[in-house]
Amino acid sequence: MRALVTGGAGFIGSHLIDRLVARGDHVVVLDNLSSGNLAFIQGHLDSGDAVLVNGDLRSLDDVKQAMAMDIDCVYHLAANPDIRLGTRVTDTDLNQGTVATYNVVEAMRLAGVKKIAFASSSVVYGENAPMPTPENHGPCMPISLYGASKQAGEGLISSWVGTFGLQAWIFRFANVVGARGTHGVIFDFIHKLKNDPTRLEVLGNGLQEKSYMEVGDCVDAILHVMATTDEPLNLFNLGSHDTASVRRIAEIVVEVTGCADARIEYTGGDRGWAGDIPRARLAIERMVDSGFDVRMNSEDAIRHTATCLLEEIGLEE
Repeated sequence: MRALVTGGAGFIGSHLIDRLVARGDHVVVLDNLSSGNLAFIQGHLDSGDAVLVNGDLRSLDDVKQAMAMDIDCVYHLAANPDIRLGTRVTDTDLNQGTVATYNVVEAMRLAGVKKIAFASSSVVYGENAPMPTPENHGPCMPISLYGASKQAGEGLISSWVGTFGLQAWIFRFANVVGARGTHGVIFDFIHKLKNDPTRLEVLGNGLQEKSYMEVGDCVDAILHVMATTDEPLNLFNLGSHDTASVRRIAEIVVEVTGCADARIEYTGGDRGWAGDIPRARLAIERMVDSGFDVRMNSEDAIRHTATCLLEEIGLEE
């Protein structure tokens, strides 16, 4: 199998490539390295198990170049990694999400590539969805520009399935955390405490509550579901069985970092930023019924992530 992974030098993409190489696939990585880290995949590049196309998904020509390399399946993970950025630069998600996804499916059509897995998100459901939220909830009304771009990507892919005969797996992720993380609440808390071990600022009131999935569980779920489902269009939530509050995450990070005397201070309000969804939990029965279950639920995944990120920061120094 020859796989194309967009955003393959990034957090989730690099873990997926580990799994693909381990099972014997050859991988083409399409990444402009704007937020990815070449060190995450350097071993695979050095061994020849992966090759890098340093290209931009906003350029159809760059995507066509990568797609022409005898690809059997596309794993489209590349996107703007910072949801908050869209509140300041409002075309970020349009270009890095919607336009990029159009270029991927159009390049697939032109090259005759038929299979795609797409990293969508729980944020497509918006903030008034029932908890846990099933895949058939609708209409989806995202409240962030990032969520809008993910919903648009789903629509583009499903229309290419219906019009041009693609086969697709759309995965709506919970909050994915783990080793190699480069953003997110756990990452932010560790760096805040590194700068000032006496004080931890938490955006919002700390009562925001979401489901967290360890990245290894996430990529294993992707590959398992793709191996066990075969509809033209397959839609799955990927997440864990429970939730954790931001207040609890702060407590865990304070404990793991050893900053026992740090004051946890809340900025107030029911969300961290405009477009943030205060509470989210996905229904994962469809994933579990496929034969896959997570090894870690939310608190275990958070603690594991804090430990890994702390070790990684230590290695960088």
